[in-house]
Amino acid sequence: MTKIAFLGLGQMGTPMATRLLAAGHELTVWNRTIERAEPLREAGATVAGMPAEAGRAADVAITMVTDPEALERVVFGPDGLAEALGPGRLLLEMSTVGPDEVRSIAERLPDGVDVVDAPVAGSVPQATEGELKVLAGGSDVAFERARPILETFGSVRHVGGPGAGAAMKLVVNSTLGAAITAVGEAIALADALGLDRGTTLDVLSGSQLGPAVSSKRESIQTGSYPPRFKLSLAAKDLRLVADAAASTGRDLPVAAAARTWLERALAAGAGELDYSAVVATIVGEEPHPAVE
Repeated sequence: MTKIAFLGLGQMGTPMATRLLAAGHELTVWNRTIERAEPLREAGATVAGMPAEAGRAADVAITMVTDPEALERVVFGPDGLAEALGPGRLLLEMSTVGPDEVRSIAERLPDGVDVVDAPVAGSVPQATEGELKVLAGGSDVAFERARPILETFGSVRHVGGPGAGAAMKLVVNSTLGAAITAVGEAIALADALGLDRGTTLDVLSGSQLGPAVSSKRESIQTGSYPPRFKLSLAAKDLRLVADAAASTGRDLPVAAAARTWLERALAAGAGELDYSAVVATIVGEEPHPAVE
């Protein structure tokens, strides 16, 4: 049993924290909206009022927040987590914030704090079942220390040194954005050419876009896009991809085009829907969160 602080109880954070509690760890949780922590309190977790309070009694702290700005506030804001971290503590940064932010956080923490960046691939069902793919970056020593905890969430792969996990997550999500917008454009073309939507999806399911089509087919056919991975977060991730490309001098026009479509869907009000609602924007339909 390990004393763990888990900060960030969003769609992914809540089931991940629940798995830690079920595994027998002594868990303290914090969330900006305190009401979200109540089910975990009822299940046996301690609820902290501030990030520093959550971290003080913990050997390991886990952050799972929305974006780099939120991470900065949680770690270095008033009563931030950094105040509670000292030599021998371990920070597992599991948000999608990009490698530059991870390295910046690590550089400003007190000496002796180990940091592993370990963002995840997968959505709410995989988080609930412990079937996420964890992409970990950090030193060999820090990774081995983190591995038993990370394995609570799914399969774990050590992809390189500090920042490598965060970098690999951007690579993964660049393909996610490209795939779903390619599906949308293919369907838009099929519609324009007078092809049957169901037949088109049948054919695309057997193409290189098969996994994206198969996983989102029901939503595309019904126009219902209940959020598993919110479109607002996908748009944020593609902005991080664009920033990473610019900082390394790479021109990535496919990623840029995917970002443009996601931003259009976001502007159209689809931010709280699943990221696949971008298909509705591309084909000119009105998405909704659930079948009524």
